[in-house]
Amino acid sequence: MHVVVNAAQSVDGKLATRRREQLRISGPEDFDRVDRVRAAADAVLVGVGTVLADDPHLTLDEEDRRVERLRNGRPGNPARVVVDSTGRTPTDARILDDAATTYLLVSPATPQERREALDAAGAEVVVVEGGADESDGEADHVDLAAGIDALAERGIDRLMVEGGGEVIYSCFEAGVVDELHAYVGSMVIGGRDAPTLADGEGFTESFPRLDLVDTERLDDGIVLSYEVGDG
Repeated sequence: MHVVVNAAQSVDGKLATRRREQLRISGPEDFDRVDRVRAAADAVLVGVGTVLADDPHLTLDEEDRRVERLRNGRPGNPARVVVDSTGRTPTDARILDDAATTYLLVSPATPQERREALDAAGAEVVVVEGGADESDGEADHVDLAAGIDALAERGIDRLMVEGGGEVIYSCFEAGVVDELHAYVGSMVIGGRDAPTLADGEGFTESFPRLDLVDTERLDDGIVLSYEVGDG
């Protein structure tokens, strides 16, 4: 599977304020670029934190792009994927409507009754085995590499990851990222508790290798495009 990470951040690397509220960092030109990247993907992935904070729909904005996908024998919108270890996605979330298939990647720690409620709300619940064991206190962790494999088994060949920072870090940690596109907007957000492009525990010895392959000025910012190699 080919995995593309896309994010918009401030000059100081923040995705949002310390309040973790939705914040407009880029503008119309970059929104159109993101829509193009979505249209090329088989599925778009976010973490449950993004669903709880923003209630995103994750569908295409341009009707022409939906029509083109249909002409090519693909669904009008890419599938949607939520990494949701314990099944916290609200049953009335917009991402569970019938605009596209929605996969929820949950851990075995998610109660069966919660899985059934999410299934009834429109999700395809995928229980991902292979996470951390109970001895380290993270039995409810979704193993991203195993989750990617589960999506590949369902016919997803190109995956777009839209965040947030915890999920992006987990993808880099799992070694599954092939491309990174980071829009850097002309603003400073600050705050030691504000989410960054890659949160989580962070790397200390071995780091993902990024090769800058393109830059593009859009709106009042710049898109940095990287190919990702082995750390």
